[in-house]
Amino acid sequence: MFNPDFWEVQLDPADLDRYSAAAGIWHEDDEDQRLRHRGRERTERLLPSIMALVGNLSQRQREAVMLYFLHDKTQEEVAEIMGINRRVVSQHLFGIRRNGRQVGGAISRLRALCRKRGLAADA
Repeated sequence: MFNPDFWEVQLDPADLDRYSAAAGIWHEDDEDQRLRHRGRERTERLLPSIMALVGNLSQRQREAVMLYFLHDKTQEEVAEIMGINRRVVSQHLFGIRRNGRQVGGAISRLRALCRKRGLAADA
């Protein structure tokens, strides 16, 4: 069955055994490290504002936002931790489209709160 939300790649486990877990498959170059570090600094600088804003979310949205953005978990990892489906995590974070309108989602709620408080979205 084709599901555009999920792409599965068949892999022989023996192929993965050739790589040590410590080495990993992902290579992070200097630019990747710089961008990751810059993002972490930005998050730390904005943390007090973020904490005040997330208080306006539902408990499930708040949990998903904290795990996904502050603890760098994937949606799959957040789903496992929260005991829900990955698609539901996506809905908590980004909402869904219903009848051509974006409905719900913590990110749209946080953007609205930022606009209301005069906070720049790209700060």
